Amino acid sequence: MSPPEIRIGVLTVSDRASRGEYAVQGGPAIRECLTEILSCEWVAVSRVVPDERPLIEHTLIELADYESCCLVVTTGGTGPAPRDVTPEATAAVCSKILDGFAEQMRAVSLKVVPTAILSRQIAGIRHKSLIINLPGKPSAIRDCLLAVFSAVPYCIDLIEGPYLTTHESIVKAFRPKVQ
Repeated sequence: MSPPEIRIGVLTVSDRASRGEYAVQGGPAIRECLTEILSCEWVAVSRVVPDERPLIEHTLIELADYESCCLVVTTGGTGPAPRDVTPEATAAVCSKILDGFAEQMRAVSLKVVPTAILSRQIAGIRHKSLIINLPGKPSAIRDCLLAVFSAVPYCIDLIEGPYLTTHESIVKAFRPKVQ
């Protein structure tokens, strides 16, 4: 019997990209970074939606519950502008918020740009899915994913998801040693 397919949701939140006014950059940046990090086979389940909280919530639920994505990574909608509502949508669909992810992502981003303190990305658990909000800028996406990904495989183990492996030269997955 073959192992279950590893499905990862990639959600781009952007009014203009959802209308086709410019090419989606965040989603492809996430896929490129995950391809570099992960050594296991996986399938991306991609979506692009406008900055509308009910639609973001619906899409997160769809990716977690119906598409069976063990990991859902979002990009966009994490700033202080009135239409930036991705963190609120994420919190609304999660049963647990994992503050350490956001703390680490902001700490890493602050080394690059002082406006990182304006970023409101969060991470949380919905059933057997880990949801992580990332900023919209491709270079920030990479910085943030690399900063937190060592904890992602073990988190997914804890919520009874599939076993993720990484290219250790890029990110070494941390799993406690069993005694």
